[in-house]
Amino acid sequence: MNSILPLCGADADVYAGVSIDAARRQLARKFRQRDLDAPELDARIIVGHVLGLDHTALAAHSDRVLTPEEAAGIAGLSARRLGREPVARILGHKEFWGLPFKLNTDTLVPRPETETVVEATLSSLGRDNRKSSVLRIVDLGTGSGALLLALLSELASAFGIGTDISFVALVCARDNARALGLSARASFVVCNYGAGLSGPADLLVSNPPYVACGDIAGLEPEVRDFDPRRALDGGPDGLDGYRAIASDVRRLLAPGGVLALELGQGQLGTVTSIFAPLGLEPVTTRYDLSGIARTLVMRARP
Repeated sequence: MNSILPLCGADADVYAGVSIDAARRQLARKFRQRDLDAPELDARIIVGHVLGLDHTALAAHSDRVLTPEEAAGIAGLSARRLGREPVARILGHKEFWGLPFKLNTDTLVPRPETETVVEATLSSLGRDNRKSSVLRIVDLGTGSGALLLALLSELASAFGIGTDISFVALVCARDNARALGLSARASFVVCNYGAGLSGPADLLVSNPPYVACGDIAGLEPEVRDFDPRRALDGGPDGLDGYRAIASDVRRLLAPGGVLALELGQGQLGTVTSIFAPLGLEPVTTRYDLSGIARTLVMRARP
């Protein structure tokens, strides 16, 4: 008979002597009981991370019994997830646009909906036959560098600058650029949006903070408690970031240049009106899987 060793975290759900498959199922059940999103996926990722096994290897070794050290590792990480810490924070990285991005405390976890910014931007450039051109890209408030580096991975002749008010965030972005083999075409500047740049750029992109400060308390704990507040707080109406970008756009954006912005829910009309007096004309709007207008692409007059 196997000895059972109770462990801290996850209410001692995982014990030494339990098989990999049993531990994964126990973990998923506990996550479901706490109404966590994607409990099976989270359980598989956590178990696989601790054991150093991918999805195929987990299935192949499902009957293997966990060692006490492995069980302790799973219990510790599952306790963090039960405390609503996102899996990406626990692991320290997140995939975006099929690329791995390291995270730190000053960077937002990249969201799937932010990929609509990349999609809409590439689509716009494709219509203008500019995808193979030498383009100057600026990502305002780059965080982990996700938007800038995703675009550079698709645009082989482009080079870009990512700005952020946080030096700690830019260290993360620089490390991601290096890991992805893009550091020769990417540089990073500490400043608030475009305040430290002179331009001109062919393409400006940004996922600015767009949550009204009074709404932050009602966000999911994974976001409210673990994402940096400065990456969420868009001021009293959620639009402060867009206004800051608008104040620099004439100086930064080249004639005929493209501006692509991620939007919060219900912000399409208001954000469009902020930029319309600056000579920017809407090109396209991209919607996420929930039907929310998530990306606005505008073009400066030639």
